[in-house]
Amino acid sequence: MSLQLSTGLRNAMLGEVGNAPAVIVGATLAYVDGGAGVDSITDSGSGFVTAGFKTGMVIKTQGSTTGANDGTYTVLSVAAGTMTFATGSFDTAEAFPAGGVIIGSDGGSFKDVMKDGIIRIYSGAQPTDSDDAETGTLLATITVASGAHTPGSESAGLEFGAASAGVIAKDSGVWSGVAVATGTAGWFRFYDNAVGTGASESYKRFDGAVATSGGQLNMSSTSITLGATVTLDTFQITLPATP
Repeated sequence: MSLQLSTGLRNAMLGEVGNAPAVIVGATLAYVDGGAGVDSITDSGSGFVTAGFKTGMVIKTQGSTTGANDGTYTVLSVAAGTMTFATGSFDTAEAFPAGGVIIGSDGGSFKDVMKDGIIRIYSGAQPTDSDDAETGTLLATITVASGAHTPGSESAGLEFGAASAGVIAKDSGVWSGVAVATGTAGWFRFYDNAVGTGASESYKRFDGAVATSGGQLNMSSTSITLGATVTLDTFQITLPATP
């Protein structure tokens, strides 16, 4: 099969209204003044990562109770219930009302949207659509140097280099992972930083066939053995000049 982009990824790249990279609304949000330490915004609903917020993203906050802290900030770190910011970002602790909102953006290019994502390699046939749920057996997860990835953080996330002549390729880092099962690689899915799984039209991801040649992901061998390290020496995406 061919390279397939999810609806969420295409919408993000096209800049469709209502598809900002990250949005969260509600009274579960609160500013925290960290004093001499980093400041933070908390979410008692633990929704930051699933909403798409991630390290390095620029956010805009508005609609808090007094508006004293509302403004534009750069995210230092993200967990499900907490985002941190530079010391002195917020003047005081303050809650958000139901209509308070945080909007995050890190650019709309393919490179920006997929920054610090991961690849998962599966056995079997590639799904018909990238919005479909995963099929087959998970064989390996590819990160930087086989490191552990935490959704919402930069930890071991994959990044692309500079685009040239309609082609964008992996950066100079080592893309690898330790196999969690034995099998024959059939297809892969590249997830954005939030790693949204299952059937969805909102998750940002793309997938393609795995082969030794002629696939969207070409490997020296498609045979994967439990416990062995799988390394991707090359990986690139080409956007054609015409459909």
